Amino acid sequence: MVRDAAAPHKNNTGRTGLAYLPRLLLAPMPLFPLQPALHRIINSIARNKPELFHRIGIHKNKYFLIDPLNMPFVLLLRPDPERPFLHAYRRTDTIQYDARIAGTLLALLDMIDGRLDGDALFFSRDLIVEGNTEAVVCLRNALDDMDGSIADDVVAVYGIPGRALLALLRRIRRDTVIECPDVTS
Repeated sequence: MVRDAAAPHKNNTGRTGLAYLPRLLLAPMPLFPLQPALHRIINSIARNKPELFHRIGIHKNKYFLIDPLNMPFVLLLRPDPERPFLHAYRRTDTIQYDARIAGTLLALLDMIDGRLDGDALFFSRDLIVEGNTEAVVCLRNALDDMDGSIADDVVAVYGIPGRALLALLRRIRRDTVIECPDVTS
């Protein structure tokens, strides 16, 4: 599937405002500094958590477009344990992918952090899935079967600064969770 990453995708959450401010503020940021960090992260995960990649099975060579809707870039992931690939692209780039997983950065973090179930995010419309849904389900199952948090493994690559950033993101997420009113009373 080839799609323009900048093409308008309906965000069914209806949420706007401050959550999308990073997309505007970080838009002029060059992506080349991200590439070595992403390369280091994906290779570290492949080396330290090979079961994650092997669990994906026949979908290891699929391309997953990870679309943090409130960021000015998208990530392309190929979870091949022999040649893992994670690269950032501008939203204006035309990218070939098999499946797209979209949500705010914090919703995606909650999913890989194991705090929220991908199905719950999907049904609450905080997560959008397009393309090869079988591949997405395999990826989700692989993440769900992991012991611990993949987010912790990712930030461990960067030591104290990485753990501090993750703690900040978790705190922001915790502080921005909106309780749904009880409509039964």
